[in-house]
Amino acid sequence: MNETNSLSRMLGILDVFDERHPEWSPEELMNRLGYSRPTLYRYLKTLKQAGLVVSINQSYTLGPRVVEMDFLLRKADPLVVEGQPLLEKLASRYPGTAFLSRWYREKVLCVASVRTSEEAVSSYPRGRPMPVGRGATSHAILAFLPRRQLLPLVESRLELFREIGFGSSREDVLAHFRAIRRDGYVAARGEVTLGVVGTAAPVFDSGQAPIASLCLTMAAHHADACDPVELGREVAAVAATISERISSSRILHAAE
Repeated sequence: MNETNSLSRMLGILDVFDERHPEWSPEELMNRLGYSRPTLYRYLKTLKQAGLVVSINQSYTLGPRVVEMDFLLRKADPLVVEGQPLLEKLASRYPGTAFLSRWYREKVLCVASVRTSEEAVSSYPRGRPMPVGRGATSHAILAFLPRRQLLPLVESRLELFREIGFGSSREDVLAHFRAIRRDGYVAARGEVTLGVVGTAAPVFDSGQAPIASLCLTMAAHHADACDPVELGREVAAVAATISERISSSRILHAAE
């Protein structure tokens, strides 16, 4: 086995830790991953020395290095650094939660948020993956993906899109996403949390595909008091400003 494959297999151990299964015994890991006992223990030893896992009561969980890296990420991620002040400004205008969510390995992951109301509290705080294909946060990203990336995601989730009213065929769903692209934003009511309305727009860096979305969620009675078009355009404008700042930041760093 070459070094690249060995590294990939070792890092694959980290992928099995999730919200439903945050702790694994060596036997469970061997059954899940199919690694031999000597190979698994060699990988676990390396990950433990790096602080990426810890052993507790003959089981393994993620280690303190993950927490340390999250602290560094908050300091360095341009999406957070450039977006946080604008999140705070947007959230100050509306009773709800404004948050930024990054598109990551076919996951939508909140990386920063500001809440100004005890209503419509998000059940997806920083680090907890959101449903892909459900809610404004997700739609604002999917609608702007290149067709070659979008089609497999749509085809694998047709039942979900049918459930939320996007139609019963691939073309029906794609038509919804074309409409979102034309508007530049999307609103969704109760798709993730009942009684909550989300309004979202894509965030880009210098590339053609979105890297994230900006979403403002409010309790339905607050959202209904707003003009939906004006609100959507405001969210889209803030998302565009974040995109411009991220792109400018990358250009400046490249020139240094």
